Amino acid sequence: MFNKFQIFRLPQIKLTSRRNLLATVTFIMLCSTANVDSEELDKIIVVAEQDVVMESELTSQMDKVKFQIEQQGTRMPPNSVLERQVLERLVLEKIQLQVASENKIEVTEEALALAISDMAQQNNLSLPQFKEILASENYEFDVFKDQIRQEILISKLRKSQVDDRVRVRESEIQNYLRNESTAADDQEYRISHILISTPSGANDSELKLARDKATEAHRAIELGTPFADVAISVSDGQQALEGGDLGWRKGSEIPSLFADSVSTLSVGEHSGIITNPSGYHIIELTEKRSIEDFMIPQYKTRHILIKPNALLSKTQALNRINQLKMRLEIDGDVIFSDMAKNNSDDRTSALQGGDLGWVNEGQMVPEFDEIMTAIEVGNISPPFESEFGYHILQVVEKRMFDGSEEIKHDRARRAIRQQKLDERRQFWLRRLRDEAYVEYRQ
Repeated sequence: MFNKFQIFRLPQIKLTSRRNLLATVTFIMLCSTANVDSEELDKIIVVAEQDVVMESELTSQMDKVKFQIEQQGTRMPPNSVLERQVLERLVLEKIQLQVASENKIEVTEEALALAISDMAQQNNLSLPQFKEILASENYEFDVFKDQIRQEILISKLRKSQVDDRVRVRESEIQNYLRNESTAADDQEYRISHILISTPSGANDSELKLARDKATEAHRAIELGTPFADVAISVSDGQQALEGGDLGWRKGSEIPSLFADSVSTLSVGEHSGIITNPSGYHIIELTEKRSIEDFMIPQYKTRHILIKPNALLSKTQALNRINQLKMRLEIDGDVIFSDMAKNNSDDRTSALQGGDLGWVNEGQMVPEFDEIMTAIEVGNISPPFESEFGYHILQVVEKRMFDGSEEIKHDRARRAIRQQKLDERRQFWLRRLRDEAYVEYRQ
């Protein structure tokens, strides 16, 4: 499955060189370096529902995060502070994996193999070459696979429980376009964020503790402590260990909670303490840049879809799409349209030889969109899975299109969706954590 794994690390895997690949593999795989002595002394340090966090897990995760912080060039926080952040991330990961199991969410070997093949392909490597790189760095491929499996499970869980339930109505888009200034869309902002969260139904004492912690964090920033250092030390946000970095966002994509503050900040400045039901927030405008025009890439695309159903299992559907891909490779892509007409379960496009017309980036489901924008014109993609079934696609042509009105509409849709996702993901994670049984044994 070619998901954009967004909960922890994988969204950042956009690799362009063997050096970058080795750096990322090192970041993911440092956990395999624990020695025998540490395993013999291993002990349970946290009970999280029906699972546990072992001391060796914490040690290996600490190594991974320290590697990441060194790569970012951020000042390393005290070990006790970093341990608290890493342990909380581990606990939340354990809880999510158990919820995924309870909801019978699985990752098949076929889907896992496709995901790893995609990672290799993005780096212009064959799977054997990818395995060779792992072996050259003394990393076990099975351990690597297990890490990727967990990332996919968590991504699928979040998608089923949060993302798939977010809807953006056309009326919301039109209202947004009428009432929101589009001038901000000419700018992109890179924002960093600190969250001091409050529990659901927090009492006055808990609120005061959180507010005092936020005030102390704000004072530290005012006195010159780098924002990223404070974020790593105290933030409860999902990007805490990345220094709170939320990445680049267009003006319309900034959460409404922060929009007013961002508009008044200069690069390098931070906000005051911002309050909402999830807790206390501080943001910093890290960078800002202009968007020159509204020229957008469009892709003339065609595809073949095989849907699992009552008579066709997922394994059988995957085998069938793999067989179609093999036939295309043997017979040449000249038969793509005929094969789509005769085999695709997307009957609307099948009648047109699988033709979907000109497609904008972001118009299709994320899995489809990611493959469409990654492959070269004329190439046929490897089979991949979306919520509709298994696909193969081909980009027949690509062009730059002046889509001013389309962009405004799409940006409004994305901004509304992103605002909803940010809020609902945060509440969902907080609810999972609040409702879970967690016992610390350190």
